[in-house]
Amino acid sequence: MSIAALKQRLGKIGIWSMELRFGDPAGAMAAAAELDALGYGAIWIPGGLGGDIMGDMSRLRAATRKAVICSGILNIWKHSPDDVGTWWNALAPAEQARMLIGLGVSHGPIIGENYGKPLTVMREFIAGLAARNVPEEALCVAALGPKMLELARDKTAGAHPYLVTPEHTARARAILGPDALLAPEQGVVLESDAAKARAMALTVVEHYRALPNYRNSWLRLGFTEAEIDGGSDRLIDALFAWGSADRIAERVNEHLAAGADHVCLQVITGAPSMDIAAARPAWQALARVLL
Repeated sequence: MSIAALKQRLGKIGIWSMELRFGDPAGAMAAAAELDALGYGAIWIPGGLGGDIMGDMSRLRAATRKAVICSGILNIWKHSPDDVGTWWNALAPAEQARMLIGLGVSHGPIIGENYGKPLTVMREFIAGLAARNVPEEALCVAALGPKMLELARDKTAGAHPYLVTPEHTARARAILGPDALLAPEQGVVLESDAAKARAMALTVVEHYRALPNYRNSWLRLGFTEAEIDGGSDRLIDALFAWGSADRIAERVNEHLAAGADHVCLQVITGAPSMDIAAARPAWQALARVLL
């Protein structure tokens, strides 16, 4: 599949969801089928913790008819090119056409002393997949910095940045050029009370602000160490879209205007962990204004 064909298949809007991977399996299959029917072009699930993400992708594909199933991300420290290649080559061509493997290099504090140079390890992993007949256009990279974005441009379909702003999207597009895929994640909170919305978003940032890759990305965007450590309103408002569905659509359009091909929305509900039922009304509301 060409990158242009991949972009068309993904469409403009997708859903990024922890709930669909780690929530109740039967509920996840039903919700995935609904997202597909609503018209979302892609479903993204996280894989930073490892586990059977490829099996989960296959199960979500079986529950849907058209949506592309994407890893956001497959942690390259938790899997081998052999494992990924074996899974990929066992898929029928029609199944492969509905898969996009987002690769991530994870973080030193998570991986520990075995953590190597991110660019080198990512480049080697991609080469390992190529040797096992996994095509470049079936891959993208969770790239934040310029060098990783260049690697994503040169060796895969493109980039899937996480916890970024429309300004980052514009910078990424300048590096990727006009043809590569750019599919940023956008956190959203369907809550119009500013204090409540920011508090809900902050629960997400608390984990990530301790990780160097994200801190460095935000510093490059002009945020200060104090803003990151304090979870400032300016940082939260830049990273998350909150308010009505119409207001969230404005942020999505900012990404698209800045050069994104596809924006995947992660809904922050404030509900107990992995509550699929809490996310579904938000997905429905967003579909009404975005699809």
